[in-house]
Amino acid sequence: MNISQELQVVLFKPQGSIDLEGGIALSEQMVDIVPQPDQLWVIDLSEVDFMDSSGLVPLVKGLTSARQSGCRLVLCNVQAPVRLILELTQLDSVFEIFNTYEDIFSNFNHNNLVLAG
Repeated sequence: MNISQELQVVLFKPQGSIDLEGGIALSEQMVDIVPQPDQLWVIDLSEVDFMDSSGLVPLVKGLTSARQSGCRLVLCNVQAPVRLILELTQLDSVFEIFNTYEDIFSNFNHNNLVLAG
């Protein structure tokens, strides 16, 4: 998993499957970074081809932690099998989901939100 942090954006890019093992790895990555107010956490799922219910746990925990800290967590590049799991569990209505990484920032501009530099 690659993690980069710049401009108050923290990018998580898990790869492969987010099942029990992959979910634990993602949880460990997310716990290592303390969410800050006005930070944007992006989970790019472009390289995730499978997710089961145990893979949802780190996403929900991350979202809860982010919201409690005044941080925003969004998902992008969600592949069809993962989107199906989010839809079946109705979590697609809980998470902000963007088609591409770039769409996140065009949405920021429309909402007059500014990323701290």
